[in-house]
Amino acid sequence: MTVRTTVVVGATAVALTTGLAAPAMAAGSDTHAATRQAVRAAVKDGVPGVTLTARDGRSTWSTTAGVGNLRTHAPRKADDRYRVGSITKTFVSTVLLQLEAEGRLSLDDTVEKWLPGVVRGNGHDGSRITLRQLLNHTSGIFNYTADEPFARTYFLKDGFFKHRYDTQSPGQLVAIAMAHKPDFAPGTSWNYSNTNYVLAGMVIQKATGRSYGEEIRHRIIDPLHLSATSVPGTRVTVPQPSSRAYSKLAETATGPTYDVTELNPSLASSAGEMISDSADLDRFYSALLKGRLLPPKQLKEMKTTVTIEGIPNAGYGLALIDRKLSCGVHVWGHDGGIHGSSSVAVTTADGRHSLAFNLNGDWSGDTDAVMEAEFCGE
Repeated sequence: MTVRTTVVVGATAVALTTGLAAPAMAAGSDTHAATRQAVRAAVKDGVPGVTLTARDGRSTWSTTAGVGNLRTHAPRKADDRYRVGSITKTFVSTVLLQLEAEGRLSLDDTVEKWLPGVVRGNGHDGSRITLRQLLNHTSGIFNYTADEPFARTYFLKDGFFKHRYDTQSPGQLVAIAMAHKPDFAPGTSWNYSNTNYVLAGMVIQKATGRSYGEEIRHRIIDPLHLSATSVPGTRVTVPQPSSRAYSKLAETATGPTYDVTELNPSLASSAGEMISDSADLDRFYSALLKGRLLPPKQLKEMKTTVTIEGIPNAGYGLALIDRKLSCGVHVWGHDGGIHGSSSVAVTTADGRHSLAFNLNGDWSGDTDAVMEAEFCGE
């Protein structure tokens, strides 16, 4: 789902045509031949490795390709955990919509009501921005990851290796955005901004007295038994089982490849710090679209989309992207990128057929082709 919803900026990498790991087969897995081919094509295109799990009704199917470690050549595993980047946003949006259903806030509340004085300066005015506009990226608030000094510090080689373990507070990230002018007046256009979801996480804490991560654990992770899913905070490692993550740490997709597995994910905060695996993401999006996490009114709000300029056949809801594939199938979900990790998780409108996969390189690989193969391939 190439909608550039990554929490990172700057480009990323190429690399290795490696041996394929043996796929985990389930009954009827021959129907996934096109998906296997698309996954292998991503590795041929330079991605170190791919892990994928699809769920259709009661049938679950997984496949892997390439390697999880360029040094040891260990293969990727079906149960690899990985950083999911902006897929975090769907979890955050779900919590806010649950709070609305409980009468604890309204999506028509202003940001100023919940975070007085936080969105202010250089033309930003939190009294003119609603929580809904945060969630569907129509707020106009500047995207802090588009700040050039921030990008040089955390996404390019020299800065990353010096600052990879820095801790950033949500307030610090929002302050970076406030140093810039807004992209547009609230509600007049659309632009993806990670700042919106840092603010959404801050609203959750203000409304509940608990961090957004605690609320996600209490409301989503524990009830759905998502045992591989976590909100790491400042923890720099990815729990096992997991693969290494690789990046070019450059503005081009060429040059050396670097291991970027360890980092302090506070730089992504509630816009993209979470960790999960493919099976958990399938379960989450399936439960969400089946109405297990939200009442009908809130799910309808989440599925109410605005146009994504420049992306045909796609609309952005409240951290839920509606994508019409070439065969006419609509899938709902989100993609996410962070250093060395590119992920996609989608499901059909009825929540019956779900797909989640991860590339452990952030510079190459056609994720759209994998989706098309799973839902439209013969």
